[in-house]
Amino acid sequence: MQAAIFVLVVLVFVAVSGALVRLVRVPLPVLQIAIGAALAWPVRGIHVEIDPELFLLVFIPPLLFSDAFGAPKRELIALRGPILDLAIGLVFFTIVGFGYALHWLVPGIPLVVAFALAAVLSPTDAVAVSSIVDRNVVPARLMHILEGESLLNDASGLVMFRFAVAAALTGSFSFAAASLSFLYAVAVGILTGVAALFVAAKMLQLLNRIGGVPAEAQVLITILLPFVAYLGAEHFGASGILAAVTAGLLTGSTGIFRFLGVSARMQTIALWTTFSFVFNGALFIVLGLQLPEIIRKVPPELTGHYPIIQPVLTVLALTLCLIALRFVWIWIGDITAAIAARLGRRKAEPFGLRVRLAGSVAGVRGAITLAGILSLPLSLQDGSPFPARDLVIFLAAGVIICSLVIASLALPVIARGLVEPGEDAGAAEERTARVGAAKAAIARLESIAQTDDEGEGDVPGVRLAAANGIVAAYRRRIAASDEADEARAEMREAGRLEIDLRLAGIAAERDALRAMLRRGEINDHTARALFTEITLTEALLNGRQTRK
Repeated sequence: MQAAIFVLVVLVFVAVSGALVRLVRVPLPVLQIAIGAALAWPVRGIHVEIDPELFLLVFIPPLLFSDAFGAPKRELIALRGPILDLAIGLVFFTIVGFGYALHWLVPGIPLVVAFALAAVLSPTDAVAVSSIVDRNVVPARLMHILEGESLLNDASGLVMFRFAVAAALTGSFSFAAASLSFLYAVAVGILTGVAALFVAAKMLQLLNRIGGVPAEAQVLITILLPFVAYLGAEHFGASGILAAVTAGLLTGSTGIFRFLGVSARMQTIALWTTFSFVFNGALFIVLGLQLPEIIRKVPPELTGHYPIIQPVLTVLALTLCLIALRFVWIWIGDITAAIAARLGRRKAEPFGLRVRLAGSVAGVRGAITLAGILSLPLSLQDGSPFPARDLVIFLAAGVIICSLVIASLALPVIARGLVEPGEDAGAAEERTARVGAAKAAIARLESIAQTDDEGEGDVPGVRLAAANGIVAAYRRRIAASDEADEARAEMREAGRLEIDLRLAGIAAERDALRAMLRRGEINDHTARALFTEITLTEALLNGRQTRK
């Protein structure tokens, strides 16, 4: 019962944080950590013992799948060079550099455990960056690189974290054996993700052929997909993390959604958006809940002669070390790319000092790091406590918070003026796509109206009139996207008035349905079906109104 109440309390305050972030000028992750700390401080911390493996299973697959599903695939492919450079090269560079720096700074941490902490600190959190600074302030190319890096280095960093933990548990490490195990974990993990997606697609295809299957059954398959991929890979001794990422990356591009009905498709997209918000928020609130107890029980290895200042300085030094390692790697990569472009007689696209600095500060640590570090085993194979477990958890929590604070203060200042004022490239692309789609629809409708004016059983002229009405709506959409400012303004005003009138009609429909429900003229099932239709129409109109 205590665990159930704990989960409900966390979920309630995740929702509260979503409302409060609109009122205070604080990044959402920082706000959620503060809410958790405020809840826990008066009662000396709230602790619920969770099995580390269970914690990893509950949080990692859905978070990675959701991030991979929403990642911009086209940009990931176009920027694969710098993304892979950061997601793989920088991870190994960070593990080695940060691991030795940590072991030198805090000798009480064994080197293999220092490598484990460095590995779990390698994954970055682009979602946290988006909550700190407006996407329109950061150059689109840099933002896409950060998104791709945060997705792939989640996999590479956590895979290396598992190897480092295994080495700490067994007390032995072989580079050759680890290399072979790494290749096996990567290859089989990717194949398992593909296999899990194939099985899910076949199940959805079967349900689609049966017909009449509730949308919730189809949605449930998409929910189980990342967990099946993760557990399947773990069963074969491979990387469940890579399996979940692979399944998420391929879900949108394999056409699996064509086997989902319209209702199931809408529910799936809405559900995964909600999952991403809930799981990220829950992790940051859990960190805040543990924060007072972590502060009260600062590991003695960090107290020394200055029990308050020394732990803070240690965390700050480690955070700055991560930023410095990141800056050096980006700088080296920029120089290497420029040399390769010159040798290949291609045009180089250097980042520049400010963009390098922004990319370095933007490498904040977030939910994946927290989930990974809390999954550390409680004991070794011989039953003795896992070495320096409380210490590395304290340092990981401190680095997460410190990196968020530094990015919140510095990134808006560094990024100011990096993007030239003007229309967002994404908005221009969206407008072009809308015009192209509308023109294709007009051509199809005109063809139908001309070649099949009178269908069997049609009232004369009705089909042509209906087609002309729809074509007129499409022409208004094209005019609203026209480059001419006057024409666009006029059509936008007409569209706004049309939407206002439609919304007024919907409000009257809703009032009438409520009155009929109160009078007993319709039952709950009828009312629910009609209210759902009205809500979907209203959502579409509100979306159009927002874009205008």
